[in-house]
Amino acid sequence: MKTVSSAIAPVAFAITLACVSAAGVSPARAEAACDVDKPGSELSLMDAAKLWHCLNEDLVAGYRTGDKRWIPEEFINDYRSWKAASDFPAASSVHGGRFLVTFVNPVGEKAYMQFAEEGVKMPEGSVLAKESYTVDEKGHVAKGPLFIMQKVADGTSPVTGDWYYMAVAPTGEPMAMDVITACSACHQASFGKRDGMGYPKPEARAKP
Repeated sequence: MKTVSSAIAPVAFAITLACVSAAGVSPARAEAACDVDKPGSELSLMDAAKLWHCLNEDLVAGYRTGDKRWIPEEFINDYRSWKAASDFPAASSVHGGRFLVTFVNPVGEKAYMQFAEEGVKMPEGSVLAKESYTVDEKGHVAKGPLFIMQKVADGTSPVTGDWYYMAVAPTGEPMAMDVITACSACHQASFGKRDGMGYPKPEARAKP
């Protein structure tokens, strides 16, 4: 299983971070330290990976802050030890142009990592976690939510394709939302043949 230590592998040894450590720095200042000199739409895969390395410790610390209420805390605490499905962050139009890094838990790893386009059926207990960040037209970087999908037993939530959708803000608060209109409707319309799941872009995908 690939953990976060080997995620983003193709660039991990190829870059030297110019960003200062986020430790002991306010969230706004930490993000400013990672700003770039081009719009998010012009970032290469290497650029996007470099930004993720600049933000990643601060992202995890933020997601783990505070009470998670209805969201299982083990998802937040454990997801970085799951299989990294992304070798690079990549912008997703489904998620408002945010750059995503995807992790899949051991239950769902085998099925998800096939990246099949049709006939996908994820096993009950599969969980996907997607870190996110944005880069605006001025190159300003902002941490985004942690998006979570949990596959539940057949018939538990037919209106959402038996997926529970959750999200944690960068500051750690669970995000209240209409999961049908905000999440499920789009996922099922866009990815219905693959059990409602989005994949990293082909050029950003990790190997099984």
